[in-house]
Amino acid sequence: MKGIRGKSLKAIIWDIAEGYVTVNPLFLKPIDLDTIRDLYKEIQKIQTEIRGEKFPYNDVQAIRIRNMRLQRLNSAQIIIRNFLRERRYMIV
Repeated sequence: MKGIRGKSLKAIIWDIAEGYVTVNPLFLKPIDLDTIRDLYKEIQKIQTEIRGEKFPYNDVQAIRIRNMRLQRLNSAQIIIRNFLRERRYMIV
């Protein structure tokens, strides 16, 4: 499995979701196109996994944490799409 900075893609994505890693053009620049595409697809899988977890109805703090994770992953996807659009690549 491919990785970034010595970590697996899944570990990087969980770090993004938790807020330990921020995705920006400087983060994406040294990464090759195939790895960026894999990163994008893996983000979709993790989002589905987070949405599939049982919703914490009575726990406001858990709801905030869940929504922040989803928000960070969504913003990472938007940044990746715009980064690839600038370089005229398509996500397949």
